Amino acid sequence: MQELLKVNYDNDRITLSARELHEFLGVETPFKKWFGRMCEYGFDTEIDYQEVMDKIVQNPLGGRPSTDYQITIEMAKEIAMLQRSEKGKQVRQYFISLEKKWNSPEFVMKRALEYSHKQVERLMLENEELKSKAFFADTVSASEDSILIGQLAKIISQNGHKIGQNRLFRWMRENGYLMNKGENFNLPTQKSMELGLMEIKERTVNNPDGSIRITKTTKITGKGQVYFVNKFLSNNEFCY
Repeated sequence: MQELLKVNYDNDRITLSARELHEFLGVETPFKKWFGRMCEYGFDTEIDYQEVMDKIVQNPLGGRPSTDYQITIEMAKEIAMLQRSEKGKQVRQYFISLEKKWNSPEFVMKRALEYSHKQVERLMLENEELKSKAFFADTVSASEDSILIGQLAKIISQNGHKIGQNRLFRWMRENGYLMNKGENFNLPTQKSMELGLMEIKERTVNNPDGSIRITKTTKITGKGQVYFVNKFLSNNEFCY
């Protein structure tokens, strides 16, 4: 079958360019005025046609590209019939042939197989992503390396939830993961320790006068890293 007009097989339906149809029919009325008249026959936007910016037909004086519309083959058939011309009859028969082919058992089966293949590919990709995330979580959870809260803030930010070190400290205090007052300020609460989310690293420091002092630093365990990253990324209530 000779191709009279280029058609698109998208979203399980056939569409084509209204501008190309206008040109093929040889309509003397300017496209914008002609298409407006056609729409008065009861066609609905988003159902029968959709506006697109034509990247081919450019304004020779510069500025924005011309407007085009992707119209359904059903709309195109009715428009062709309204023209009452030999070209209109010719292209309408062409559209009828396309529809017969589109709805033939062979073509229906072909579309079903293509859809099935796309679904399988999507599921395989999702499965690989889940495997990758699970591997990352298992690796981090099992890691003996703990990190500072400032480093955790960077990891959370890199995963799409922007938060700085100071805000993360404040959030942890407000939500019972860090002590919020006294000499244990910003040290893990009993809850954090029991969950295995945090640990305290002690360091001995020699003072100039010969005395010794012990500093305590809160660090996030591997399990805690996975816990807090998932908590921030899965719940919008943690937005600042």
